[in-house]
Amino acid sequence: MENQEEARRGGRLGRWGLVAALTGCLVLGATLMVVPVQRTGPRAVPPAPGAQALTAVSAGVPAALPDLAVLIGERERHLRRNPRDAASWAVLGAAYVEQGRRTAQSAYYPKADRALRTSLRVEKSAAAYDGMAALANARRDFRAARTWGEAARKLDAKRWTTYPPLIDAYTGLGDWKAAGRALERLQELRGGPAVMARAGAVYRDRGWREDAMAQLSDAAAAAKTPAERAAYLERVGQLAWERGEREAALRNFREAVRIDPDQRAAQAGQGRALAALGRTSEALSAYRLALAHQPSPQFALELGELYESLGLRQAARAQYDLLRARVRSAAADGADEELVLGVFEADHGDPASAVRRLRAEWRRQPGDRGGRRRWGGRCTGPGRTRRRCGTRCGRRTRSTGVASAVRCTPSTGA
Repeated sequence: MENQEEARRGGRLGRWGLVAALTGCLVLGATLMVVPVQRTGPRAVPPAPGAQALTAVSAGVPAALPDLAVLIGERERHLRRNPRDAASWAVLGAAYVEQGRRTAQSAYYPKADRALRTSLRVEKSAAAYDGMAALANARRDFRAARTWGEAARKLDAKRWTTYPPLIDAYTGLGDWKAAGRALERLQELRGGPAVMARAGAVYRDRGWREDAMAQLSDAAAAAKTPAERAAYLERVGQLAWERGEREAALRNFREAVRIDPDQRAAQAGQGRALAALGRTSEALSAYRLALAHQPSPQFALELGELYESLGLRQAARAQYDLLRARVRSAAADGADEELVLGVFEADHGDPASAVRRLRAEWRRQPGDRGGRRRWGGRCTGPGRTRRRCGTRCGRRTRSTGVASAVRCTPSTGA
């Protein structure tokens, strides 16, 4: 009896298994009839690195460094054969500007200047004027940037890529109304992540931090390439840092570096946040890696101050020597890094020299609110030390890279 019962159960299970198998076959067959197999037609081929960088540079959005190098090589070879190609000279100049900015190698700026002026000699174009405006902004010559940007707008007022460098120039000169009007015009002409990121920067300068965070977060979510998304995440992290949100800043900086390992500003941001969280050895590693690939005077100052806070004076002096060397090199290439040197002198050198430098910078860059805070809102002074200031300094400063790691380490005293 038991054997018969088991046989009946086995038969039922077998029949249900057969039904399930037949049903699966029918469903699969129906699916294949509804969704035919694509047997013909080539697969979509991703754009070549040079083409990707060309798209980014032409739109004024961040490009991946390896792609930029490919684009520069392609244009240099092309222009040796076609020296009268004004458009290619403009592209090459813009690529040099972006490469110099991303690597902190100011030697790219004279190359960019020559390429863009060659383009303008061959043919006046808004693209070349835009490139000159971007170059002047990178050199922190905001008056020249305004002149070039307005020339581009006069030539083609409907070209949306003209407005971002013009907004930067107006902001650097403290002309907030003109920057606001330029942003409104940009938003009328174009949408998308690049415009959202630009709006976020303007809102941040105005102190509208919630609006700035919303725009930058949306820009990062909508970015089309890893390099672009990483750049916007770095700005999100920077804004979180300025709001005193160290853990959130660190998360965004780390994600930016994960997406684009060449995002050195985010790597230095990691160092800043890690130091503020008391994770000193990790902070040192992050700073060293960032400086090895992007020898920015600002990064050198921050790492030097971190070394000094740890009692490593010789290592700190090496970073301060690097800072001075990079400032001299930038000046030779037409770039202005006097602001960071003035900040350094205020804390570690000649205070009288710091006052002269920072006053001169304030006259040249009245819109640099971060510069004013770096000068007037220092955490040092009679009866005060950077350690005693603790995190308050970080909350009072807003410009990119304003508060160094040591100035915003956890307080050790009242």
